[in-house]
Amino acid sequence: MNEDKKQDTPVEETEEIKEEAKAEEKAAEEPKKEEKKEKKFGKKKDDERVAALESEKAALNDKYLRLAAEYENFRRRSQKEKDALYGDIKADTVTKFLPVYDNLERALKAETEDEAYRKGVEMIMAQFNATLEKLGVTPIECLGEKFDPAMHNAVMHVDDEEKGENEIVEVFQKGFKLGDKVVRFAMVKVAN
Repeated sequence: MNEDKKQDTPVEETEEIKEEAKAEEKAAEEPKKEEKKEKKFGKKKDDERVAALESEKAALNDKYLRLAAEYENFRRRSQKEKDALYGDIKADTVTKFLPVYDNLERALKAETEDEAYRKGVEMIMAQFNATLEKLGVTPIECLGEKFDPAMHNAVMHVDDEEKGENEIVEVFQKGFKLGDKVVRFAMVKVAN
């Protein structure tokens, strides 16, 4: 029997070794399965991260483009305001000098016997007109023209069969434009 026990022992040990080997193989396979799962989940996590980063990149790019467009609009608006301000100041300054023009015009219409005085007023008026022209100020031509409320201010109305409908027959005060902007409306008498 001792011999039987000795023979049983190596067989039992062999079976135990086989079981241990199987257990080790299973243990080795489990981490591989877990690694595969982790790789799958890791890929998903990486894909999620990439998607999140792409989304963040798109949002930041959109924000940048909006900011750039907003700055460009601000720059244009500032330039327009600057140009408009310059034109408004220029028109305001010209408006302040127009009473001088009116007085020179009255002085030319007044009769005088002193030719030197008359010649001096004519020269001043010519210089004043040249200065207005250099500034881009032009007189509004209106005698014989159709009445235009955008450029004329009708202060009198007369019925005259010889004149056309809304025709300007007399100018009381000359009007002026600075480019397309009316600096002063012409005061006129309108027929019919």
